[in-house]
Amino acid sequence: MVVSQVDGTASVVVSGELDMYTAPRLREELVGLTIQGSRDVTVDLEAVNFVDSTALGVLVGGLKRLRQLDGDLKLKSPSPQTFKVLELTGLTKVFSITQNANGSSGQPQDSCS
Repeated sequence: MVVSQVDGTASVVVSGELDMYTAPRLREELVGLTIQGSRDVTVDLEAVNFVDSTALGVLVGGLKRLRQLDGDLKLKSPSPQTFKVLELTGLTKVFSITQNANGSSGQPQDSCS
């Protein structure tokens, strides 16, 4: 997990599995960033290949905490597997999800144009 912070904006890059074993570290990072004054946090999920309900709870908790402080938590470039979980749980309607520079967001592309 790589964390950077500049002028109240923070980025957390996560890789591998985001589950009941790794989610507590993400929670600690998100809480720490909030305490340090970050109000806009982006969690980069491009390299995440597995996410479970514990991790989803941490992300939702972080979003609630930041919104209470007039901030926001955005998700960046979820992998296809992660995007599918977010979609199945309805969280694609809750989170702002951005794409990476090459335009991939993990979101399945419609091949019927």
